[in-house]
Amino acid sequence: MESLSRNPGGRDGIGPCPRSAPSTSGRSTLRVRYCECDPMGVAHHGSYVPWLEMARTELLRTSGVSYADLERAGVFLVVAKLSIAYRRPILYDDVVEVACNVAGGGRVKIDHAYTLAVIERNGTPTREEVGVATTTLACVDGEGKVRALPDWLATA
Repeated sequence: MESLSRNPGGRDGIGPCPRSAPSTSGRSTLRVRYCECDPMGVAHHGSYVPWLEMARTELLRTSGVSYADLERAGVFLVVAKLSIAYRRPILYDDVVEVACNVAGGGRVKIDHAYTLAVIERNGTPTREEVGVATTTLACVDGEGKVRALPDWLATA
């Protein structure tokens, strides 16, 4: 992206410069694919993890910075903690909304909270909360050593 640059005048000089402050909440929608389900047509528990990542990635993207931009600048966000509570099954072809919120953090970590809801089943609009999740992302350098987040991301 041409509009992104290293942050030469910032306090920390770490990573790309965002075009705007990142949002602290957002929603992503997806349709459950056949490959994400078990033989009974129920979304496999492991399918939830990429859905959370999709929502989190889109939340970061609101700043004009992508994960790829951060990684090119030597800033890596790794999942240090993950918790998912499965309340009701999600089925093949359901449309799911994943709400993602920044729930806290600090100088080296960001906490997110998620709510998963089925918003369409069998072509019929509905709204059923089916799960909740949390993640903690830690900031590391290219060698896996803990490092500070860029200021603009730590304050998000």
